[in-house]
Amino acid sequence: MKVMVIIKATPNSEAGKMPSTALLEAMGKFNQELLDAGIMLAGDGLKPSSAGARVQFQGNQRTVTDGPFTETKELIAGYWLWQVSSLQEAIDWVKKCPPPMEDEPAEIEIRPLFEMEDFAEIDPTGEFRAHEQQMRDQTEG
Repeated sequence: MKVMVIIKATPNSEAGKMPSTALLEAMGKFNQELLDAGIMLAGDGLKPSSAGARVQFQGNQRTVTDGPFTETKELIAGYWLWQVSSLQEAIDWVKKCPPPMEDEPAEIEIRPLFEMEDFAEIDPTGEFRAHEQQMRDQTEG
């Protein structure tokens, strides 16, 4: 199963405070462990929301709001994409993670990704899933 492991933003990450060398080294070591175990597919830190934008949809209307965004607890500071055998395996790996934020409480959320078989009931002919797989193959190639 694929999971997205989401590192929640904090006031310091939203302020653009960069991690210490010690934290970068600890995270680098942890990332190497994930790679060596064949789990990590991708991962990156995100710039503060002040560098981003949101697009809201209401029917055919699109409204763009530039950052920063006020609800820090709802924001993401970074992510990993992992291939694991179960949610419990992902939890076990997150427990091994160095504290992702220095001098602040931190939270990491784990969310399973939809797999093609999750759509079997609403796609009985398999047409949607075949097209989706073709697009995935194209992005990976």
